Amino acid sequence: MGIRTYDGIRPVVADGCYIDETAVVIGDVVLEKNVSVWPYAVIRGDVNNMRIGEGSNIQDFAMLHVTHKRPADPEGAPLVIGRHVTIAHHVNLHGCTIGDEVLVGIGSIVMDRVVIEPRVMVGAGSLVPPGKRLESGWLYVGNPVKQVRLLTESELAWFKYSAEHYMRLALKHAASRES
Repeated sequence: MGIRTYDGIRPVVADGCYIDETAVVIGDVVLEKNVSVWPYAVIRGDVNNMRIGEGSNIQDFAMLHVTHKRPADPEGAPLVIGRHVTIAHHVNLHGCTIGDEVLVGIGSIVMDRVVIEPRVMVGAGSLVPPGKRLESGWLYVGNPVKQVRLLTESELAWFKYSAEHYMRLALKHAASRES
Protein backbone atom coordinates (compact mmCIF):
# COMPACT_ATOMS: atom_id res chain seq x y z
CA MET A 1 0.00 0.00 0.00
CA GLY A 2 1.17 3.50 -0.79
CA ILE A 3 0.52 5.11 2.59
CA ARG A 4 2.96 7.97 3.04
CA THR A 5 3.78 10.28 5.90
CA TYR A 6 4.11 13.93 4.94
CA ASP A 7 5.50 16.66 7.20
CA GLY A 8 5.29 14.28 10.16
CA ILE A 9 1.62 13.40 9.59
CA ARG A 10 0.69 9.85 8.64
CA PRO A 11 -2.71 8.92 7.20
CA VAL A 12 -5.12 7.30 9.65
CA VAL A 13 -6.71 4.17 8.22
CA ALA A 14 -9.57 2.56 10.16
CA ASP A 15 -10.36 -1.13 10.34
CA GLY A 16 -11.82 -2.75 7.28
CA CYS A 17 -10.33 -0.32 4.76
CA TYR A 18 -9.00 -1.62 1.47
CA ILE A 19 -6.25 0.32 -0.30
CA ASP A 20 -4.99 -1.09 -3.58
CA GLU A 21 -1.21 -1.50 -3.84
CA THR A 22 -1.06 1.08 -6.65
CA ALA A 23 -3.07 3.76 -4.83
CA VAL A 24 -1.34 6.53 -2.88
CA VAL A 25 -2.61 8.11 0.36
CA ILE A 26 -0.45 10.95 1.67
CA GLY A 27 -0.41 13.10 4.80
CA ASP A 28 -3.34 14.46 6.80
CA VAL A 29 -5.97 11.98 5.62
CA VAL A 30 -8.47 10.01 7.70
CA LEU A 31 -10.15 6.99 6.14
CA GLU A 32 -13.06 5.83 8.28
CA LYS A 33 -14.20 2.20 8.57
CA ASN A 34 -14.67 0.20 5.34
CA VAL A 35 -13.41 2.87 2.92
CA SER A 36 -12.01 1.42 -0.29
CA VAL A 37 -9.37 3.07 -2.48
CA TRP A 38 -8.93 1.51 -5.90
CA PRO A 39 -6.03 1.23 -8.39
CA TYR A 40 -4.06 4.39 -9.14
CA ALA A 41 -6.19 6.67 -6.99
CA VAL A 42 -4.27 9.55 -5.41
CA ILE A 43 -5.40 11.05 -2.09
CA ARG A 44 -2.98 13.85 -1.26
CA GLY A 45 -3.49 15.59 2.07
CA ASP A 46 -0.23 17.50 2.07
CA VAL A 47 -1.36 21.13 2.42
CA ASN A 48 -4.68 20.66 4.22
CA ASN A 49 -6.72 17.80 5.65
CA MET A 50 -9.09 15.21 4.21
CA ARG A 51 -11.73 13.04 5.83
CA ILE A 52 -13.42 10.18 3.98
CA GLY A 53 -16.50 8.74 5.66
CA GLU A 54 -17.41 5.18 6.48
CA GLY A 55 -18.21 2.87 3.58
CA SER A 56 -17.18 5.32 0.86
CA ASN A 57 -15.26 4.22 -2.22
CA ILE A 58 -12.67 6.09 -4.23
CA GLN A 59 -12.41 4.38 -7.59
CA ASP A 60 -9.61 3.92 -10.11
CA PHE A 61 -7.58 6.98 -11.16
CA ALA A 62 -9.52 9.37 -8.91
CA MET A 63 -7.47 12.36 -7.75
CA LEU A 64 -8.29 14.06 -4.44
CA HIS A 65 -6.51 17.20 -3.26
CA VAL A 66 -7.01 20.28 -1.11
CA THR A 67 -6.31 24.02 -1.14
CA HIS A 68 -3.54 25.22 1.15
CA LYS A 69 -3.95 27.55 4.09
CA ARG A 70 -2.48 31.05 3.64
CA PRO A 71 -2.81 34.49 5.28
CA ALA A 72 -5.57 35.59 2.90
CA ASP A 73 -7.36 32.24 3.38
CA PRO A 74 -6.40 30.83 6.81
CA GLU A 75 -8.62 27.74 6.52
CA GLY A 76 -7.87 26.94 2.89
CA ALA A 77 -10.24 24.35 1.49
CA PRO A 78 -10.07 20.89 3.11
CA LEU A 79 -11.81 17.91 1.52
CA VAL A 80 -14.63 16.19 3.39
CA ILE A 81 -16.49 13.17 2.02
CA GLY A 82 -19.47 11.76 3.90
CA ARG A 83 -20.60 8.18 4.45
CA HIS A 84 -21.49 5.71 1.68
CA VAL A 85 -20.25 7.97 -1.11
CA THR A 86 -19.20 6.63 -4.51
CA ILE A 87 -16.45 8.58 -6.24
CA ALA A 88 -16.27 7.00 -9.70
CA HIS A 89 -13.30 6.40 -11.99
CA HIS A 90 -11.20 9.41 -13.08
CA VAL A 91 -13.01 11.88 -10.79
CA ASN A 92 -11.10 14.95 -9.57
CA LEU A 93 -12.14 16.42 -6.23
CA HIS A 94 -10.47 19.57 -4.94
CA GLY A 95 -11.16 21.16 -1.55
CA CYS A 96 -14.89 20.41 -1.47
CA THR A 97 -17.50 18.96 0.89
CA ILE A 98 -19.61 15.98 -0.13
CA GLY A 99 -22.53 14.78 1.98
CA ASP A 100 -23.64 11.22 2.72
CA GLU A 101 -24.91 8.89 0.00
CA VAL A 102 -23.69 10.83 -3.03
CA LEU A 103 -22.52 9.49 -6.38
CA VAL A 104 -20.02 11.54 -8.39
CA GLY A 105 -20.00 10.09 -11.91
CA ILE A 106 -17.06 9.01 -14.05
CA GLY A 107 -14.70 11.78 -15.10
CA SER A 108 -16.38 14.55 -13.15
CA ILE A 109 -14.53 17.50 -11.63
CA VAL A 110 -15.65 19.09 -8.34
CA MET A 111 -13.82 22.30 -7.45
CA ASP A 112 -12.96 24.28 -4.31
CA ARG A 113 -15.62 25.12 -1.75
CA VAL A 114 -18.35 23.20 -3.53
CA VAL A 115 -20.92 21.75 -1.14
CA ILE A 116 -22.80 18.70 -2.34
CA GLU A 117 -25.66 17.97 0.03
CA PRO A 118 -26.61 14.35 0.89
CA ARG A 119 -28.23 12.13 -1.73
CA VAL A 120 -27.13 13.89 -4.90
CA MET A 121 -26.09 12.31 -8.19
CA VAL A 122 -23.54 14.12 -10.35
CA GLY A 123 -23.62 12.74 -13.90
CA ALA A 124 -20.51 11.51 -15.70
CA GLY A 125 -18.23 14.16 -17.16
CA SER A 126 -19.72 17.04 -15.17
CA LEU A 127 -17.89 20.12 -13.93
CA VAL A 128 -19.00 21.59 -10.61
CA PRO A 129 -17.48 25.10 -10.49
CA PRO A 130 -16.01 26.65 -7.33
CA GLY A 131 -18.41 27.61 -4.56
CA LYS A 132 -21.52 25.96 -6.03
CA ARG A 133 -24.02 24.20 -3.75
CA LEU A 134 -25.89 21.12 -5.06
CA GLU A 135 -29.26 20.54 -3.41
CA SER A 136 -30.20 17.16 -1.90
CA GLY A 137 -32.34 14.78 -3.95
CA TRP A 138 -31.39 16.04 -7.41
CA LEU A 139 -29.51 14.87 -10.49
CA TYR A 140 -26.95 17.36 -11.81
CA VAL A 141 -25.20 17.09 -15.18
CA GLY A 142 -23.18 19.21 -17.56
CA ASN A 143 -20.25 21.56 -17.85
CA PRO A 144 -20.96 23.55 -15.76
CA VAL A 145 -23.50 21.39 -13.91
CA LYS A 146 -27.16 22.21 -14.00
CA GLN A 147 -29.93 20.86 -11.81
CA VAL A 148 -31.82 18.49 -14.13
CA ARG A 149 -34.52 16.65 -12.17
CA LEU A 150 -35.45 15.05 -8.88
CA LEU A 151 -33.98 11.61 -8.33
CA THR A 152 -36.26 8.57 -8.59
CA GLU A 153 -36.76 6.13 -5.72
CA SER A 154 -34.56 3.55 -7.48
CA GLU A 155 -31.79 6.13 -7.93
CA LEU A 156 -32.00 7.09 -4.27
CA ALA A 157 -31.70 3.40 -3.33
CA TRP A 158 -28.64 3.10 -5.60
CA PHE A 159 -26.44 5.18 -3.27
CA LYS A 160 -26.48 2.63 -0.46
CA TYR A 161 -26.36 -0.31 -2.88
CA SER A 162 -23.29 1.08 -4.65
CA ALA A 163 -21.42 1.66 -1.38
CA GLU A 164 -22.29 -1.80 -0.06
CA HIS A 165 -21.29 -3.40 -3.39
CA TYR A 166 -17.86 -1.79 -3.16
CA MET A 167 -17.46 -2.92 0.47
CA ARG A 168 -18.14 -6.51 -0.65
CA LEU A 169 -15.78 -6.15 -3.61
CA ALA A 170 -13.05 -4.77 -1.36
CA LEU A 171 -13.32 -7.84 0.89
CA LYS A 172 -12.84 -10.10 -2.13
CA HIS A 173 -9.81 -8.12 -3.32
CA ALA A 174 -8.28 -8.14 0.17
CA ALA A 175 -8.78 -11.93 0.41
CA SER A 176 -7.15 -12.39 -3.02
CA ARG A 177 -4.17 -10.30 -1.89
CA GLU A 178 -3.67 -12.52 1.17
CA SER A 179 -3.75 -15.83 -0.71
